[in-house]
Amino acid sequence: MPLRAREPLSEAEVEQLIRLARGNALTQHRQAERAAQQPAATTALRSNTPSSRTDFQPLRILMLADVFFPRINGVSTSIASFRGALERQGHAVILICPNYPVGQIDAPGVLRIRSHGLPGDPEDRMMRYRELMALTPQLAATAFDLIHVHTPFVAHYAGIALGRRLGIPVVATYHTLFEEYLHHYVRWLPRRWLRFAARRLSVRQCQQVSALVAPSLAMQEALERYGVTTPMAVIPTGLALETFTHPHEASDFRHCYNLPPEARLLLFVGRAANEKNIGFLIEMLPQVLAKHPATRLIITGEGPAQAALARQARQAGLGEAVIFLGYLDRDGPLQAAYRAADVFVFASRTETQGLVLLEALALGTPVVSTAVMGTRDMLEDGAGCLIAEERYDDFATKVNRVLSDPVLQTELARRGPIHAARWHEDALAAELARVYWQCVGAAASGR
Repeated sequence: MPLRAREPLSEAEVEQLIRLARGNALTQHRQAERAAQQPAATTALRSNTPSSRTDFQPLRILMLADVFFPRINGVSTSIASFRGALERQGHAVILICPNYPVGQIDAPGVLRIRSHGLPGDPEDRMMRYRELMALTPQLAATAFDLIHVHTPFVAHYAGIALGRRLGIPVVATYHTLFEEYLHHYVRWLPRRWLRFAARRLSVRQCQQVSALVAPSLAMQEALERYGVTTPMAVIPTGLALETFTHPHEASDFRHCYNLPPEARLLLFVGRAANEKNIGFLIEMLPQVLAKHPATRLIITGEGPAQAALARQARQAGLGEAVIFLGYLDRDGPLQAAYRAADVFVFASRTETQGLVLLEALALGTPVVSTAVMGTRDMLEDGAGCLIAEERYDDFATKVNRVLSDPVLQTELARRGPIHAARWHEDALAAELARVYWQCVGAAASGR
């Protein structure tokens, strides 16, 4: 049964989301909004419920993932976003994920499974499959309606097995285009072999589930090229605009990090990994420095490529111009970084979406970025950003144009939040709930 393609929000819906995302007015009315969300969500879901289930009932959803906070990445952010929005709309969501030895905070509805580290990858953990499956009687008693798998490792295989044992459908989100990642970590095998293996594994896993969620049209197209025939819906991760744009206590970001008051700040937010193409930004920087000598490239986030990137900057004579700040807390310090930046820069080739772009746009930070894979769905030239080619001269020209033109900078800052409002997480969670209802209805009717 084909799933409905994502429909663009109407002008009225976009305007409403923009109003919700603006300043203190939303904060003052947040409780009233939450109270009103339930009837609205009920109406939307009832209108899209398969005919075999005509009465609306909140869904009981079991999510499985091989990664979650405190491990910070796009998958963790996506899970947290959808869980929160689905729960606001009346659904119950339980998440099973790994236990982390450091930085973990227990939260309601999150079940942690004992895990072990991975060689060469200190950030990630591997859940113990048998301990997860031992929860089957407890999970059966909860009477879940469906399972949503977010990662292709232990979570995937446990999700498929649990789906069979519990007799419920399994949905999966294909977050990561693994053919573009593996060669960075398995360097001793030819790249073409790794691509072939990644594609074959992806097809096999995708064909095992009832429905797929792709975060972008580019990801959907890639899976269809692989030969995946499972019903698929394109639903990107949303942004909690009213939370992320909430005014915080003023702080002098430049003073905190000893940045010159006259410096022009370029900001990158994301994991310091090879696939993020941060090296390109470092190589591009001298052409910006030629016109704006006091420019600093601020890189927030940590990862396996950080030492190599710092070495690259030093060897290029850019040791003072490239600054690595590590992870910044999203609730305050990271927002301060966005607000202080003159331009947000991004050139990743493998993003399935690029949530940091939405964050920058929502806070009115002008963006200069390439538009490939998932970012091409998200970015619109002039709507808070300038789209650049992955060429040093073109990218630097776009950055210099923003830095040199206050009128352009102001216009991009004005239009960015309007564009970002189209990705409000409540609207996207309602689309995901529609997919769930279709799967539950199809399973109930035996299709």
